[in-house]
Amino acid sequence: MKDQKLETIGPYRVIRQLGQGATATVYLCEDEKNKRQVAVKVLYFDVGSASLSKRMKKIFRNEMMVTRSLHHPNIVEVYDTQIEEDYAYISMEVVEGGSLADYCSFEKLLPLKQVISVIFKCCMALDAAFQKGIVHRDIKPANILLTPQLEPKISDFGLALNMNQNPTGEESTFIMGVGSAAYMSPEQIKMYPLNQKTDLYSLGVVLFQLLTGRFPFKAPNQAALMYKIINTDAPRVCDLNPKLPAELDKIIGRALEKDVFNRYRTGADFAKDLSSLRYEIAEDDKDDDFLQQQKNDAKRFELLRHLSFFDDFEDIELWEILRIAKVRKYPKNTVLVQEGERNRNVGIILEGSAVVVLNGRVLASLTASDPVGEVAFLHPEDDRRCNSVIATEDLLFLEIRSTSLEVVSEELSTRLKNALLVTLIERLRHSNQMALENRGAPPERALSAPTF
Repeated sequence: MKDQKLETIGPYRVIRQLGQGATATVYLCEDEKNKRQVAVKVLYFDVGSASLSKRMKKIFRNEMMVTRSLHHPNIVEVYDTQIEEDYAYISMEVVEGGSLADYCSFEKLLPLKQVISVIFKCCMALDAAFQKGIVHRDIKPANILLTPQLEPKISDFGLALNMNQNPTGEESTFIMGVGSAAYMSPEQIKMYPLNQKTDLYSLGVVLFQLLTGRFPFKAPNQAALMYKIINTDAPRVCDLNPKLPAELDKIIGRALEKDVFNRYRTGADFAKDLSSLRYEIAEDDKDDDFLQQQKNDAKRFELLRHLSFFDDFEDIELWEILRIAKVRKYPKNTVLVQEGERNRNVGIILEGSAVVVLNGRVLASLTASDPVGEVAFLHPEDDRRCNSVIATEDLLFLEIRSTSLEVVSEELSTRLKNALLVTLIERLRHSNQMALENRGAPPERALSAPTF
């Protein structure tokens, strides 16, 4: 059976391979008996690991039993499941539009109205599943397939929990160690008994990601991530993406409630709030406008990517900066920073040049990739501007408000502070060199100078 040139899988004739993961391969096949095309997922068991094979067989049997009762336009239809000694396969409807995982990065976010539509339908699908006693337990973007028309289809019910049965301890917890912790609810991490509210939490994480291009909780390792999910609050989506309607903060806040009693009770409740939000979305929010915004963002990303200041930043961090920052155009002679004013905002010159001025005298020239305002930003107490910065030609400027940095990932915050600190040190070294060249005294004279 395990052959790269498969011609048949059970009663299905193989047409071509659709995709391959770590444990399974999916083929487009012809179901000649029913005269339709089907997607067939094949998994080979590890003959060297009896425990793993037993676990995977359990998942396939579970999906077979669960999906028999699930028939909904936004749930992938499973036709047949077959388990053999060394392999198993599932045949299901063909969904050829990819998955929501294709639209979770900053540069590929869907229009707001499309996001609301997709999550609304997922809410109703999960509600229909729970009415049959089914809790999915592994909701994440990769398990929400899309048709070419962007209709969602929830898939992979292999880890689902059937509330109509009395699960054993093993059956109720065998999801642990499978999938991504980033989408798990607090009660799932704590291995508490689960109900439909865990799926609604996970769907809230997916919604957060579709709107912002990042997770609500980020950490350097899984243990720290789990701690955050259990103990800390997620940032407000409107802080990360100010263009979003304020009502989304309330909706996502309720979906991500750590206390299950305050979370949405059903998918229908979640969907109802999303439906009311549709009326707040501007009628003139055209797809063409969104596509133009995406093109503008892509150009700005490329501009940042080629600036030396951002050499050590990851792509996802640059997209995060673009979401919280403002890109502004300033004409020549604009005062970017006024000596004596108080704020901790920081900026980066993207195009053009400026000068640093103190008491009417030019101290330094700034060009593309140079930061502005790093001293007040980095000082732990004093936010006064110690000099002025004036544009000497038309300027394209990236402006980051200090308050916006309170909601970014820890990795980005640390990276930005380190980059500004390096700039500050380099400028101090340059100033020392200039002072030495202009006014420096020989060492023997300096040693005999009076002290204060």
